[in-house]
Amino acid sequence: AAARAEQALVRDAARAIAGASWQRCQPSDPPGWSALLELSVYLGLFAAAFGAATLLPMQSEAALVALLLADLQPAWALLLVASLGNVLGSLLNWLIGRSIERWRNVRWFPASAAQLERARSSYARWGYWSLLLSWAPLIGDPLTLVAGMMREPLWRFLLLVTLAKGGRYLILAAVVAGWF
Repeated sequence: AAARAEQALVRDAARAIAGASWQRCQPSDPPGWSALLELSVYLGLFAAAFGAATLLPMQSEAALVALLLADLQPAWALLLVASLGNVLGSLLNWLIGRSIERWRNVRWFPASAAQLERARSSYARWGYWSLLLSWAPLIGDPLTLVAGMMREPLWRFLLLVTLAKGGRYLILAAVVAGWF
């Protein structure tokens, strides 16, 4: 009984965090208001996941966990949106990496030639399989940028990054749902 009460408390808190305001829509609200609020949940999760995959200091796991705990959207839809946002954010890093060479001699460039060479040699040593670590904090985002610098083929990049990032979200959802 205590465990059920605790689960209900956590679920209610998650719903408050996730913004479950569409449940309070009134008949006097404009047409489509509920759908717009529902869409905003998915757009917010997408933006958090996209930003977290770039070099910006963001994270998306808390948003996903809150939405999963709120249990107001299907888990598969939340996983799909988070994975898509995260993979597209990594694709942006890959694209930046592909064009980074033209900026390396500019004064404001954030990495030295030695740092770029160290990143290249590390990627060359571990190869494309290192992209399976693209989900990892601190190393994952720079790794996707270096993959672009190393001209990793797009199809292989997307395959490995999708497996890594989608797998991470799936494991997170499984832990939240108590499947383990």
